Amino acid sequence: TPLIKVIMLKKHCGRQHNVGQGSGFGHELLMHDEEQIISTQAFKNFVRIRCNNCWIGILDQHRPHRSTTTLEQITDALTMIGLEVEDVDDKSALQPFVIAKVLSAEKHPDADKLRVLSVDTGTGDPVQVVCGAPNAATGLIGTFAAPGTYVPGLDVTLSVGKIRGVESFGMMCSERELEMSDEHDGIISLPDDAPVGTPFADYAGLNDPVIEIGITPNRPDALGVSGIARDLAAYGIGEVKTPAVQSITGEGACPVDVTIAPDATDFCPAFGLRLVRGVKNGPSPAWMQKRLMAIGLRPINALVDITNYMTFDRGRPLHVFDAAKVQGNLEVRGANDGDDILGLDGKTYAMKEGQFGIYDERGLESIAGIMGGEESGCDETTTDVLIESALWDPLTMARTGRDLGIITDARYRFERGVDPAFMVPGLDMATQLVMDICGGAPTLITVAGEVPQPEFVIDFPISEVKRLTSIDIPFVEMKGILTLLGFWVAGMPSPDNDHTVKVAVPSWRPDVFGKADIVEEIMRIHGVNRIAPQPLPATGTVGQPVLTPGQIRTRNARRALASRGLVEAVTWSFIPQADAEHFGGGADALQLENPISTDMSDMRPSLLPNLMRGAQRNADRGMADSAMFEVSHVFKGETPEDQLRCAAGIRRATAGDRGAGRHWAGNGSAVTVYDAKADAISVLEACGLDTSKVQIVAGGPDWYHPGRSGTIQLGPKVQLAHFGELHPRTLEAMDANGPMVGFEVWLDALPAPKRKATRTKPVYTQSVYQPVRRDFAFVMDSDVEAAKLLRAAAGADKKLISEVSIFDIYEGERLGEGRKSVAIEVTMAPSDRTLTDEEIEAVAAKIVQSVEKTTGGELRG
Repeated sequence: TPLIKVIMLKKHCGRQHNVGQGSGFGHELLMHDEEQIISTQAFKNFVRIRCNNCWIGILDQHRPHRSTTTLEQITDALTMIGLEVEDVDDKSALQPFVIAKVLSAEKHPDADKLRVLSVDTGTGDPVQVVCGAPNAATGLIGTFAAPGTYVPGLDVTLSVGKIRGVESFGMMCSERELEMSDEHDGIISLPDDAPVGTPFADYAGLNDPVIEIGITPNRPDALGVSGIARDLAAYGIGEVKTPAVQSITGEGACPVDVTIAPDATDFCPAFGLRLVRGVKNGPSPAWMQKRLMAIGLRPINALVDITNYMTFDRGRPLHVFDAAKVQGNLEVRGANDGDDILGLDGKTYAMKEGQFGIYDERGLESIAGIMGGEESGCDETTTDVLIESALWDPLTMARTGRDLGIITDARYRFERGVDPAFMVPGLDMATQLVMDICGGAPTLITVAGEVPQPEFVIDFPISEVKRLTSIDIPFVEMKGILTLLGFWVAGMPSPDNDHTVKVAVPSWRPDVFGKADIVEEIMRIHGVNRIAPQPLPATGTVGQPVLTPGQIRTRNARRALASRGLVEAVTWSFIPQADAEHFGGGADALQLENPISTDMSDMRPSLLPNLMRGAQRNADRGMADSAMFEVSHVFKGETPEDQLRCAAGIRRATAGDRGAGRHWAGNGSAVTVYDAKADAISVLEACGLDTSKVQIVAGGPDWYHPGRSGTIQLGPKVQLAHFGELHPRTLEAMDANGPMVGFEVWLDALPAPKRKATRTKPVYTQSVYQPVRRDFAFVMDSDVEAAKLLRAAAGADKKLISEVSIFDIYEGERLGEGRKSVAIEVTMAPSDRTLTDEEIEAVAAKIVQSVEKTTGGELRG
């Protein structure tokens, strides 16, 4: 039965209310005047008791406490409260290792340094093992791994093998082979009372699962185990066991003074320092090493391990200096160009203006908040240690770490924000750990600057929970959740204050600054999964489109290109400067000030460069026939109007829309300009454009082949698309080879759709009358476009003529130089009668007259 805990007490009636602890809901209520009790209400998760003018809410951590919880329940709870579990190491890999006893140890017949062991693994049948450890002897109790066991320290799976002619059926393991430490001088030696046959992980306490959590940038409080424990306890999993930090007075002033230079006051609001004399630095305790190794950290020495432990346990990064290696006082100030430091990772880093460091009289000792220097680091000879606890500006930390290419656990936390109120207590806690593990006598703390005292109070209407989540949650439960999360709630909701209370945000939650954030905190603990799905209320009106015309065009373009066999690609918006200049970009305004790499220096003026490089990468890896497209933005300038939505695609080798590659029935042909043209036309049609009204003219931008490219336009000033083969110079500049064709459709250039349809599309009817087809051949100048001929023939009688197509083109000496013959087929489809010969001849005459007038051609005799 859960333990009842008092969460809310409100004294309105002037009488003292004392609520004791008890089992379940059978608690004991002691009041100054018990006759004032009016009613008691029992709810699922709490009890509410009313006297004359007040309510007393008694809540057990929002929901009954679970005394035992499975690993699956914990991981589910973490994900539900917003701490997404990325991986779980349940230590099942260590279960095959068992405690075994060496029954005998005989010298190997062919090797002086090897022994043949007879090992009791608890099964009753001794196992023969060949071992080279110097401490392998009769009676030793150690850890045995049978064949088929994966040994993490060696990254191998054991099998039965022969060593110098003697079979070995497993191995006796050292600490390094089980990744317990770097010790490899001998196999593990256990006490005589170690139970043979028992899994070693259970005996040694190595079976504690490790949960890896992906922390979002807005939750710096969850970068320490204590913060995660707080959330779990609020959800009802376990109880918070985080002990309070006891203040350490110390004796005497710290002999090393700290100053913050005027140029660093914004970067470093406060800096705390304390000296501990007479420490003995050696290995950290086994319990600390075990916890650090469980999360992938290598124990170094006690002083360094303590700082790492504080980082992950309380989310409070610290740094320790060897006091004997620090000359004079410390100063936090801006770095000068050329200041360099040998970091603790063995690399030399050159600082520059705008970055900050911690200096002594000798020079730079530490990259502030990111990494300490090797010259002032602690080792086994350290006897006096300076412990630093400071606050750093998150944005400057992120920029400095990125510029120097340093990623440390300290930087990761400082750039997200640490709890300012824990700066001095964190220093006290680290001091206590140093005293407990290494001994020593501390001095007083010296603090430069002023520790910020964030006081942020939100006026919170409790009705916001119902408005934003649709769930009715009793106020006592809201207050219980917020209290367990560290918030302070003052006031009682009543009609007089519009049911508003005041909520003070704890110093470790910089992400909470509004009413919606408070609702989110309540709901993630209450349980988002408890929000019942509800249908949207009927409005009685016709629903309006949700997507904008631009969004509709984007989706239609993607669907059309995918249906033509192109594969969608998503590429970076940044390209190398040379590529940008080749495709009409490269302006200074479009160059990034701080690019991710030199290959991502400019905003892309076209989608084609990335698609071309992608298609070539496929070809280099054996996929020669590539067809890819992308629908995204390109950048022609620095204003919002210069950000254009574009649909572009690339076809390479034989990747046409009718199949690619070699086939017994006929190999695929190489892609041509007409493949790119068809792709561009399909996008325009999918976006609702009547492509019979567009003009197609020869030529395009410089990156297309001048004689094998075209432009689709509504006039000289309204260009809708470009298509064609890529210019050989373009292929060479992009390190690509052909054949390769591409297209670009400017979706923003398409005419805006009409807000209301002016005409209703007529009902489709199939004519019952036979269509009539007639062939015509016209002789005209070679430079006359065939499209002009088709439009002229189709416009001769729009009511009767349903289709016009070209079926033959001839150029020869009989026609004369600069002349060509174009043959067309015209289909006439009557809808109300059968055409007579006279009517057909009349339409034919109109066709001839229209073509001769438009193209200057004449009917071929």
